[in-house]
Amino acid sequence: MQRLILMRHAKAEASAPGGDVARPLSERGRRDAAAMGRALAERGLKPDMALVSGAQRTRDTWDGVSEHFGDVELHVSDALYNAPADVLRRAVEAAEDQAGCLLLIAHNPGVHQLAVEYLIESAASPSVLDKMSGGFPTGAAAIFSVDVAGRPSYEGWLTPETLA
Repeated sequence: MQRLILMRHAKAEASAPGGDVARPLSERGRRDAAAMGRALAERGLKPDMALVSGAQRTRDTWDGVSEHFGDVELHVSDALYNAPADVLRRAVEAAEDQAGCLLLIAHNPGVHQLAVEYLIESAASPSVLDKMSGGFPTGAAAIFSVDVAGRPSYEGWLTPETLA
């Protein structure tokens, strides 16, 4: 793997008859997901594999971003639903030899915690750590380049608000 994109699902509805796991994206979330997919693709960030939580809002986010990527090997996993950072990390590590560019779409706080862990491990600058300390908004993506030893290094940060 040469690149890793950690993404939080886009803005979801407040509730759904089927409970939290069934919450779909809101209209804003659908717009944001499409905009993020377009922005990633315009920057040459087209994954060849995606790991997506089984929750409706993450699958809806995938539907929005994937319109801009072409063929991508998709793996939807209920194990990623509200998973902590260590579970997300293991999923990334299990897929690292199968993808050149890997996209993970999951939930907070796990996505945020994993991104911060990678930043700390790669000795990211204080300004980058400060940027990430403000949280991981819905629809946001942290982009990491990955060296031959499998160590991610911060490459960029996109949020739907910065694209507007």
